[in-house]
Amino acid sequence: MPKIKTHKATAKRFKHSGRGKLLRTKVGKSHLRRRKSKRVKRMFDEMHEVTTPGDIRRVRRLAPYLKKTR
Repeated sequence: MPKIKTHKATAKRFKHSGRGKLLRTKVGKSHLRRRKSKRVKRMFDEMHEVTTPGDIRRVRRLAPYLKKTR
């Protein structure tokens, strides 16, 4: 059975927590941040849990070898 190719953009955007939850970063954190408030800019640094079952299934299919952090 051949290896499955990992979708690299997905692998960079998602990671697993210590408890195995799938976490994502927020979009829009790279540029045009001068006009945003400090509170909004701080919120970009947080990781948020992916809760939709369809999204979790899609990420697992695109990045099958995504490491679980321990």
